[in-house]
Amino acid sequence: MKALVVDDSGSARTIVARILDSLGMDEIAEADNARSALELLEEGELPDVALVDWHMPVMNGFQFVCTVRERVSWRRMTIMMMTTENEHDEIVHALAAGATEYLIKPFTAETLTHKLSLLGLNPAMGFTAA
Repeated sequence: MKALVVDDSGSARTIVARILDSLGMDEIAEADNARSALELLEEGELPDVALVDWHMPVMNGFQFVCTVRERVSWRRMTIMMMTTENEHDEIVHALAAGATEYLIKPFTAETLTHKLSLLGLNPAMGFTAA
């Protein structure tokens, strides 16, 4: 399984990447903003899941979701927003735009693992992406 972690905080990317690695993700790519993440998608194989922060410079996570969902060949990618944005309207807005799941920061490794398991994206549980 492949994952893409998109967050302008290097420490947040490191923490999420370590959790994903401990679960047995095969490949974990990182980007510090959504524009860089889109460039990675253009260059390589589509990840099974993208874990995307909302508030970033250059291009934010919401714009990333909208751009990815516009492209038919990218629509199968699971997108989990992980952000401090906890207003109900914002969560609904992100899910309506095409985010698959939503995780409010700060979160624990257990919470992230549980969300991935619910989506069938936890290699440690023997799940594989559809």
